[in-house]
Amino acid sequence: MATLSLSPLERARRSQGVAALLLVQLFFGLFPLFGKVAFGSFRAQAVGAWRIAVGGLVLGSLAAALHGRKFLPDRADLPRLFLCGLLGIVLNMVMFLEGLQRSTAVNVALLLPLIPVFTLIVAVLARQERFDLPRAIGMAVAFAGAGLVLFERGGRLGSDHLTGNLLVVGNELCYAIYFVLLRPLLGKYPPLVLTAWVFLLSAWAIPLLVGPATPLVPEAAPTEAWLSILYIVIFPTIFTYLLNSFALARVSASTAAAFIFLQPMITVVGALWWLDEALPGHFALSMLLTFGGVRLVARRPVARPLAPAATRF
Repeated sequence: MATLSLSPLERARRSQGVAALLLVQLFFGLFPLFGKVAFGSFRAQAVGAWRIAVGGLVLGSLAAALHGRKFLPDRADLPRLFLCGLLGIVLNMVMFLEGLQRSTAVNVALLLPLIPVFTLIVAVLARQERFDLPRAIGMAVAFAGAGLVLFERGGRLGSDHLTGNLLVVGNELCYAIYFVLLRPLLGKYPPLVLTAWVFLLSAWAIPLLVGPATPLVPEAAPTEAWLSILYIVIFPTIFTYLLNSFALARVSASTAAAFIFLQPMITVVGALWWLDEALPGHFALSMLLTFGGVRLVARRPVARPLAPAATRF
């Protein structure tokens, strides 16, 4: 399939989407490190409740203030928005956090390259995209790059972590479907409005996530645990969902998902700084393959950027 010929405006919007995706990978790539610190005092479900509550409050207030009556979605779009909230917020967050708590950060990073594969399959089934050989090669190269680092670092997929690993795989499938379901709405609503509503329509889950066994405010939680929660609700929650919505209006769903190949590299760098671990032997080659593969996927647009729904967010 031939590469699309984009206008200068479309190329500019696509470049904006790529920049947003790079920030998403940085914020989320450090998530496992902060998550492990938070789990010393907070249960996974409580962390998920914090993310939904703060994300809905901040993004909902900001969207309502900036867009006024345009903040209200069409009634016909509410079922899709609710499904996006269920898959992309509730199930995605809870399964990821429960999986991270039961497995290891390395295992979680090792499983991340499944997301673009799931996303492309869902997008093809939904007839949003077609698949061609160069994009397949790009994904394979990026997967090989991530695998060099992760397998050398001793990622474990044994039975002792099986439940956590399966939860992470389920999280990734939910996230892939969320990517594909959300994109058609981005030509109609600003990214901020869409992100706010998928959070607001997920608020029903908060009472199910917290209780005596999973308090929002645990006793004697140290400062580092609270700082980790602060990072989690601001960067890998508010900013990443908003930036992902911003990017999906400018690039295809599978291209957005392909950038997830960069997250394991960021996790490794974060571990080197945080845990003072030795640099993996094939790190340079892994970085070259991963970035090269993502670049090959990103340079072959299979969907035009959507017309902007609004100039603000």
